[in-house]
Amino acid sequence: MSQSPSSSRPSGCPIDHAALAAMQSPTGCPVSARAAEFDPFGDGYQQDPPEYVRWARDQEPVFYSPKLGYWVVTRYEDIKAIFRDNLTFSPSIALEKITPTGPEANAVLASYGYAMNRTLVNEDEPAHMPRRRVLMDPFTPDELKHHEPMVRRLTREYVDRFINDGRADLVDQMLWEVPLTVALHFLGVPEEDMDLLRQYSIAHTVNTWGRPKPEEQVAVAHAVGNFWQLAGKILDKMRQDPSGPGWMQYGLRKQQTHPDVVTDSYLHSMMMAGIVAAHETTANASANAIKLLLQHPDAWREICEDPDLIPNAVEECLRHNGSVAAWRRLATRDVEIAGVPIPAGSKLLIVTSSANHDEGQFADADLFDIRRENASDQLTFGYGSHQCMGKNLARMEMQIFLEELTRRLPHMKLSEQAFTYVPNTSFRGPEHLWVEWDATQNPELASPELLNDQHPVRIGEPSSHAITRPVIVQSAVEAADGIVRLRLVSPDGKPLPRWTPGSHIDVECGDTGLSRQYSLCGDPADAGVFEIAVLKETEGRGGSAWMHANAVAGARLRIRGPRNHFRMNEAAGKLILIAGGIGITPISAMARRAKALGLDYQLHYSGRSRACMAMLDELTALHGDRMHAHVKDEGTRADYAALLSQPDASTQIYACGPQGLLDALAGCCASWPEDALRVEHFHSTLGTLDPSKEQAFEVVLKDSGIVLNVSADQTLLTALRGANIDVQSDCEEGLCGSCEVRVLEGKIDHRDVVLTRAERDANNKMMACCSRACGGGKVVLEL
Repeated sequence: MSQSPSSSRPSGCPIDHAALAAMQSPTGCPVSARAAEFDPFGDGYQQDPPEYVRWARDQEPVFYSPKLGYWVVTRYEDIKAIFRDNLTFSPSIALEKITPTGPEANAVLASYGYAMNRTLVNEDEPAHMPRRRVLMDPFTPDELKHHEPMVRRLTREYVDRFINDGRADLVDQMLWEVPLTVALHFLGVPEEDMDLLRQYSIAHTVNTWGRPKPEEQVAVAHAVGNFWQLAGKILDKMRQDPSGPGWMQYGLRKQQTHPDVVTDSYLHSMMMAGIVAAHETTANASANAIKLLLQHPDAWREICEDPDLIPNAVEECLRHNGSVAAWRRLATRDVEIAGVPIPAGSKLLIVTSSANHDEGQFADADLFDIRRENASDQLTFGYGSHQCMGKNLARMEMQIFLEELTRRLPHMKLSEQAFTYVPNTSFRGPEHLWVEWDATQNPELASPELLNDQHPVRIGEPSSHAITRPVIVQSAVEAADGIVRLRLVSPDGKPLPRWTPGSHIDVECGDTGLSRQYSLCGDPADAGVFEIAVLKETEGRGGSAWMHANAVAGARLRIRGPRNHFRMNEAAGKLILIAGGIGITPISAMARRAKALGLDYQLHYSGRSRACMAMLDELTALHGDRMHAHVKDEGTRADYAALLSQPDASTQIYACGPQGLLDALAGCCASWPEDALRVEHFHSTLGTLDPSKEQAFEVVLKDSGIVLNVSADQTLLTALRGANIDVQSDCEEGLCGSCEVRVLEGKIDHRDVVLTRAERDANNKMMACCSRACGGGKVVLEL
C-alpha cells in the first residue's frame, strides 16, 4: 500500500537519520522530535486533533509514537486504504484497552464476570460479515424511518424544558439524554436505570480509550463491571419475550435461525457496546456540531433561514469536527504505508479526524463550508466492511436537533466558557456546552404556529439537491430575442465559488419544484459574479418561462453548483469551439479562457438570425478573426463537414447546441481520434427505466463485503441506498456525474451522457443512477 500517486507530497521516511539516533522505532528508524512528543491524551490533541497533527500530515504522514507504542497514520488516502483492507489491517484491537490496567483493576473486572467479546466493531473475517449481514436490516433507511417520530417528540420535550430560561447547558439538558433514550429504544432496552447507564457508558469509554490514573482504575473497573452485569440482566429479560421491537430482540430472533452466527456471548457484548455506540458518539457529534455552527454565525444564520441546508451542514460538521477522532488497527503482515515499512504485529492509530482535514481530499480543508459538495467523503463513520452501521440514525438525530434549535432558538449564542473533554484517543465531545439567548425574543411567542413546522429528514447521505446558496439578480437585460442575460451576486457581497469554463449551475424556479441547468458565460476570473443567459422555450416545461417572469433585478434566487462535466483541455494543441443558439453560453467562456491563455482556437457560432444570437457583437469584438458567425437568414451557414474533414490528433473540439447539430458533428468526427469531440448535454432519456425491458443483475460491493440484487424495476442507486451504502447523487438522469462509482469487474451498459467514449471503453466507472450490468450479468464495485 502506498500514498496516492497523484500526491506531490513527500512519502517514505522524511527524518534525518544522522541527526537522531537516541530514540528508535521498532524498525530501527529514528523517531523525530515531534513524533516523540506526540501525546493523544494531552490538551492539544483533545481540543483539536487535526490541528495537533498538522505537522504530520504535511511532513511525516506515518510516524511511530514511543509514548503510545503505536504507528500513527494521518493522511486520507492511506487511512481509507487501511479501512478497505481489513485482512492486512485487522480491527481486532479497536476495543482493546489503550492503557493496560493494573492487577487490582483486573481483579475487580473478573469479580463481575466481565468477558467482553468480539463485536461488529472489532471482529475479523470470516466471522464478521455473516453477522453483519444477518443483523443489518434494522439499520436500513426504510426501517429507521419508524424512529423519526420518537426522536422528534423527545427533542421537542427537552427543548420545552429550557426554552424560557435564556441559558442552558445543551449537553446536560438535552444532547446526552435524548440520544441515550433513542439508543435504548433502538436496542429495545427499557428506560429505567438511565442514570446508571450514563455513568457506566462513560466508564466504558475511559476504560477502553482513555488513560485513567492508577487510583482511578479500580473505580472505573467497578463501573464497567456493573455495566456488564446490567447489560446481561436486560438481555435475560428480553429472552423471555423476544417478539418486541428493538435491535436486540431482532438479534434474539435471528439467533433462532442462525445460532452459530448470533451467539449468547456475542449478544451480551453487543448489548454493552451498542449502548455506547448508539448513544455516546451521537451525543458528542451533536455537541461538536452545534458548537461549531455557533462559532460560525454566518453558517448558523444560513441554516436558520434555509433548513434544506441542514443535512449537508451535518455532514460538514462530521467532517470538520466529528466525534470519532481515530480508530485502531493491527498489521497482520509486513506492509508499507506511504513508503514507511510497518512490521507484522504493529499497532496503528489511524487519525480519521486528520484525514478529514487532508488538503489532498478536501479543498480548503480547514474552511468550514456547509455547502461543501464532498463533505460526505468524511471518514468519521469509517469506511468499508466495518463502517458504522448506525451512521444514518446519528444523521437523523443531528438533523432533528438542528431543525428544532434553529426554528425555536435562532438567536442562540455560545456563552463564554472553557471547553473540556474526557481524555481519550478516539471519541471526543465537549463535557458541557453552555448557550444563552434572550428568552423574550423567542420566535414562538409571536408566532406559535411555527411549532407545527416540520422539515423532511433525509435518512442517508445528503443529496446535492439540498446544497443550495442564495444569490441576488444584480441585473437582467435582454441579450437577444427571447434571451435574458442575468448577473447573479452573493447577498452579502462575498465572493462566489470559483469556476472553470464549461461549468453550469442549477437554478431553482421558486416553489414550482422545477430547477434548470444553465451554463456560466461570464469571466471565470471574476469571483464576484455569475452570469447566465436564459432562452425562453415556448415548448418547454415551464422553467424558462418562470425565469423570464421572475428573475428580475433585485430578485432572490437559489442555486446549486457550480459543477463542471464539460471541462476544456487547456493542454490541447488547438481548439475548435462550436456553438448553436443558446449553446454559446459554455462555449463563450471557453473562448475567453483560450484567448487569455494564448491558445490556438477557432470559435464558430451558428444561429437563425443575428437578432436571436446572444453576445454576438461582444464575441466578435473580443475574438476578432478567430470568431466565425454562421447566420442562416444571411446565407452563411456553417460547413462543418469541410471544417472537420481532416482529423488532427492535437485538436480538441467542443460543441454545445441543439441535438441535431451535435448529431451532425458526431458524424463529421467519426474518423477523428476517440473523444476528440466533447459535447454538453442538458437533457437525457437514456437512463429512463422501463422494467419490462430491463434485466435484474447482481452487484458485489468489494469494500463492504455485501452482495446486492438489483431488480428490473430499480436502479443501482436505489439498491445501494436501500442497503445503507452512501452514494452522492443529484440529477438522477445520467447528466451530472455525481453518482459515479468505481467498477472493478463486469461489463457495463453505460446510459449516461457524462463519460467519454474512452472512459466507457475503459469500463472502470459507471453512473449508479442509470447505468446497469450488461445482459443481467454481475458487476463488482469498489464500495
